[in-house]
Amino acid sequence: MSGVIDHGGGVWSLRVPIPDNPLGHTLVHVLDTDRGPVLIDTGWDDPGSWDALAEGLAAVGTSPGEVHGVVVTHHHPDHHGLSGKVREASGAWITMHPADSAVVRRTREAEPGTWLAYLADKLEAVGAPPGHTDPLRAARAAGRGHKLPGLRAALPDREIVPGELLDLAGRRLRAVWTPGHTPGHVCLHLEEEHPAGLAGNGRLFSGDHLLPGITPHVGLYEDPDSDTVTDPLGDYLASLERIGRLGVAEVLPAHQHAFADAAGRVRELLEHHEERLADLRRLLAAPLTPWQLAERMEWNRPWEQIPYGSRNIAVSEAEAHLRRLVKLGHAEAVPGSDPVAYAAV
Repeated sequence: MSGVIDHGGGVWSLRVPIPDNPLGHTLVHVLDTDRGPVLIDTGWDDPGSWDALAEGLAAVGTSPGEVHGVVVTHHHPDHHGLSGKVREASGAWITMHPADSAVVRRTREAEPGTWLAYLADKLEAVGAPPGHTDPLRAARAAGRGHKLPGLRAALPDREIVPGELLDLAGRRLRAVWTPGHTPGHVCLHLEEEHPAGLAGNGRLFSGDHLLPGITPHVGLYEDPDSDTVTDPLGDYLASLERIGRLGVAEVLPAHQHAFADAAGRVRELLEHHEERLADLRRLLAAPLTPWQLAERMEWNRPWEQIPYGSRNIAVSEAEAHLRRLVKLGHAEAVPGSDPVAYAAV
């Protein structure tokens, strides 16, 4: 099967499609253990994605019904989406970091439309025009909130403890907490010699934390019921440095392809964000709302060509960078501004 790659040493990756998404697919990794196969992530909850997962498992000599456990790197639906179906098929346990389990629990318990109302209010507060927020309010009024992906994902029945080995018979897989992309994102360090003899300290299942050619999205993660002010970009940069020190021989990410030189990729990402923060300080020579800042930031296409939903992601990323600048003392909110504007200091 063209969507299956044998990485050696009882590790495979399966290409599971993400419908209508430029990423194309999630790389679901299969890890052979003495108690049966364990999946690292599962893919998007879609019939075609489920068929691809089942076909991939058959190609490596197993099936969804034989899966022993599921380790979820983070709660996003292209990683956690099919966990529930795998558990229904096999009785497999599902484990996730408690910070992301809390997100899953909160979204499951929320009334339909709660997220749409929260998002509309939040975007309005950072300067989004009515033309952008009105469709969200209309969708909530029409009862479309319950159709959002990931709002009814399976609840994990185990929690990942950072720094500890997972209970996998015959394998040494250690959880490394890497918040930034989500509050509970984890990478998984397979502490075994590389099967092809590559020099380094084992292999790393990196989820979305470390990708070979993509800068992972780092936006705000908030609990609507908490006043805690998070610093996701600060979390992400610290997590990158932690991963860079592991000295792994190879990285097996959830998108694109496996690669070596994790430390080199970490340096590239640290430099990228340092340059991006410097660019934002220059943009903030005059006060800007987070929405105005996002409009002026450099993206992979002009702002006018960015799709509606992607603008929400872009604004969240602008806010995360603003939080970092404020924490570093390089920017501050303009007193009395409404919606709130920021200026460099």
